[in-house]
Amino acid sequence: MIDFELSPKIKGTQKLLRGFAEQAMRPLARKYDEEEHEKPTDLINMVHGFMKGGVGGSMSGGGEKKEEGGEKRRREANLTTSVTVEEIFWGDAGIGLAFPGQGLGGAAVQATGTPEQKEKFLARFTGDKPVWGAMAITEPEAGSDTASLRTTAVKDGDEWVLNGEKIFVTSGKSALEDSEGFVVVWATVDPKAGRAGIKPFIVEHGAPGMQITKIEDKLGIRCSDTVSLSFMDCRIPADNILGSAEVVDPAKAGEKGFKGVMATFDATRPLVAAMSLGVGRAALDFLKNTLADEGLEVRYAISPNRMTAIERDITEMEANLKAARLLTWRAVWMLDSGLRNSLEASMAKAKAGLAVTQITQKCVELMGPLGYSRDMLLEKWMRDAKINDIFEGTGQIQTLIIARNVLGFGRDKLR
Repeated sequence: MIDFELSPKIKGTQKLLRGFAEQAMRPLARKYDEEEHEKPTDLINMVHGFMKGGVGGSMSGGGEKKEEGGEKRRREANLTTSVTVEEIFWGDAGIGLAFPGQGLGGAAVQATGTPEQKEKFLARFTGDKPVWGAMAITEPEAGSDTASLRTTAVKDGDEWVLNGEKIFVTSGKSALEDSEGFVVVWATVDPKAGRAGIKPFIVEHGAPGMQITKIEDKLGIRCSDTVSLSFMDCRIPADNILGSAEVVDPAKAGEKGFKGVMATFDATRPLVAAMSLGVGRAALDFLKNTLADEGLEVRYAISPNRMTAIERDITEMEANLKAARLLTWRAVWMLDSGLRNSLEASMAKAKAGLAVTQITQKCVELMGPLGYSRDMLLEKWMRDAKINDIFEGTGQIQTLIIARNVLGFGRDKLR
């Protein structure tokens, strides 16, 4: 059964990271929002030290130590990571996304790589230096419809040759400028095979024929780099394809085909939801503290119909935030328990993405001109919030996935 009480170890991690977020990250939030793409090097090294020390669960990459209590830590690794992410993003979303780690790239290796590939590539995240992983999936003509990808991969002797273009690659610059970093690129080995022909490939630093063509200037999460990549006869080793190159009908492939690749998102969508929780809580905490300083506190003990409009707004925002958190914890608990969580991961991301957008906008609204001013971080949190309802599958896509799962419909019946 699900236990909603955090273990003493996770509570300790939560307290430690909350202090770090408040004292080290929050004071630098405006600076790195203004100085877009600049890396907070000192914070990066500090966070890498945390992760090597075991703080943050699977966020650090690599496996658990085989010692007494290790099995329990494995069972709550994703829950620990969810709590870690919420606290880090409470500090600042842009800086949080700029921190090193497996990212979507590492998650793809974990979901689809062979044991040898996992050992080779995931071990990089446990070394002495920070390492970034990224994933390139979106194309100019293919966003949410991954079956329409045009980037190709052709086998040529002991190499794969990639050609195509990818856009909106989160941390792509960090991953490819890092000598140990990599980007997992989705490409088709057989355009006529549709979804069955799409495979993930690891492209490492210095791969010939790969180029960063654009660095995005963004509305929010400005400290984090987002890039476009081009592949012109980009050559990578033959064993850098994740899993098998065999083209199998998705209906018969089970978890080893395209469906297995999509399991990447089952692991990472709850973490995007946790990011949302951090930003939403930052805005709501700030609003409540500011109002309390003016002598306005929520009277929880009275009937809702006796509350002021502001009190009702705040209680509604708190309810939405808590509902999103419980959905998120359920999704990561299932992941830690080895259960399929596709439905729950989409539910958590859909709810949290919508909640954080509404909460940050309402907080700005209730603060009036002060909320709109750059003297406060509220306007920044509103800008940072929106991406959570967009990347790793928009809110509309999550709703579609939820409907398919609940109704038992396939892609051919519900689009």
